[in-house]
Amino acid sequence: MTETRYWDLASSVGATATMAAMVRAIASRGERPLIDDPFAEPLVRAVGIDLLTRLATGELPPGHLVGQAAIDGATVRTRFYDGYFLDATNAGIAQMVILASGLDSRAYRLPWPPGTVVFEVDQPPVIEFKTGAMAGLGAVPSADRRTAAVDLRDDWPNALRASGFDPHRPTAWSAEGLLGYLPPEAQDRLLDSVTELSAPGSRVATESRPNPRPGDEDRTRKSLDGISERWRTHGFDTDMAGLRHFGARNEAAAYLTDRGWALDALSTRDLLAANGLRPLDDDDLRMSDLLYVRGTLAD
Repeated sequence: MTETRYWDLASSVGATATMAAMVRAIASRGERPLIDDPFAEPLVRAVGIDLLTRLATGELPPGHLVGQAAIDGATVRTRFYDGYFLDATNAGIAQMVILASGLDSRAYRLPWPPGTVVFEVDQPPVIEFKTGAMAGLGAVPSADRRTAAVDLRDDWPNALRASGFDPHRPTAWSAEGLLGYLPPEAQDRLLDSVTELSAPGSRVATESRPNPRPGDEDRTRKSLDGISERWRTHGFDTDMAGLRHFGARNEAAAYLTDRGWALDALSTRDLLAANGLRPLDDDDLRMSDLLYVRGTLAD
């Protein structure tokens, strides 16, 4: 995460949320798509980045800009978190928190049971933009959607409480596509805060990336720089490597386990196989080894 105080959905880390929505829009098309995010395309159009809009609408074929690996990765990630939240509702949990919510549309598109409250936490400009864009589309939340417009580097727990969050009720938390953009110490603080705010029986889902082996980070930087250069040749200036925080950190799965969470984990490789999708061919980013973890806080 950069030192910029605020960003919108067309710049800095915010643009990655728009890129993620663009890939979800692509993944939602096709003969038999495995996901259906009807708001991804119109939200990308509302942000207004020309190249991403043309990709999201299908005017421009994905080609080498959005490879099949990225589309399949977005598919399994979306299905993982959709299933996680629906499983939480089936277990009777009615309080959800989506950290760094970006252009996540789950508060609108998932079939939440009556009485479910979905809290979205993100930068003030991001919250304001999405709320207005969804209203402009005539979209109505399928849950009681509440927002905490706050930077995750600030006192977001108090902002969450101020929006009506009850730490005495079991909560289902998600930190999707977030931890790699936080410095190691900020990641630990966020996971500590999630634990402190969680009543027994709460659930959590996030990704846990294995620490780098010798040479891994050089290959990752080179791959991300190559991706950024391809985007620049099409008029979209982004620095993918510059947005990431490299170096060793506490692996989220072990860190959460040490704090009382009972977790299970599935790798990207596992999720691709479970959904009938091919393994990744070119994997300089080590996406196959990324773990999707979910679990429950013990009583």
